[in-house]
Amino acid sequence: MSAATTVQAAQQLAIHMQPSDWMQLLLYFLSLSLMAVGGAIATAPDMHRFLVDGRGWLSDTQFTSSIAIAQAAPGPNVLFIALLGWNIGLNAGGGSGLPAWLFGLLGVLVCMGGILLPSSLLAWQASRWGQRNQGRRSVRAFKQGMAPLVVGLLLATGWLLSSAGSAGGQPAREWRLWLLSLACTLIVWRTRVHLLWLLGAGALLGAMGWV
Repeated sequence: MSAATTVQAAQQLAIHMQPSDWMQLLLYFLSLSLMAVGGAIATAPDMHRFLVDGRGWLSDTQFTSSIAIAQAAPGPNVLFIALLGWNIGLNAGGGSGLPAWLFGLLGVLVCMGGILLPSSLLAWQASRWGQRNQGRRSVRAFKQGMAPLVVGLLLATGWLLSSAGSAGGQPAREWRLWLLSLACTLIVWRTRVHLLWLLGAGALLGAMGWV
């Protein structure tokens, strides 16, 4: 089963999107692109707030499945945004048939175009400026200040994903999740085991109902 089919199999929503909604979706990802310090995955909590909790354009299952599949698949992790757009389009098009596929493609173009264009242009210009001024104290301070910000955003993303898989949305009460997270952290830190083996082990433990 393909990744798109797997995500499509997640809980579908019946939504109706006006042209103004599509424009709002584009503007949201254009603005979010400038906040994607450390990669698009670091902004996943705000995406969940906007797409799931705020607008109701995606179900919680669709959101978390899109991230999980994109992280397991080869390629950049920004692909999860394409899956988010695909699912928004499917929901707007009724879930199946040619209209849903066309809306799905529209969702992919809107979300991916929005998240990639501003950050790519900014990164290109900033990298050129940074290379020319790498000796300045302000440039060094900026780079050092970004590190804790990225770590915080990634921790928020991890908390969001663990909340979706925990009983009652309370990951703090799930000691198995914390134990598994600690074990994976130690393995990544102290060994050269490939991340795909850890993802596979997590999927197996989840399928067996251990976490």
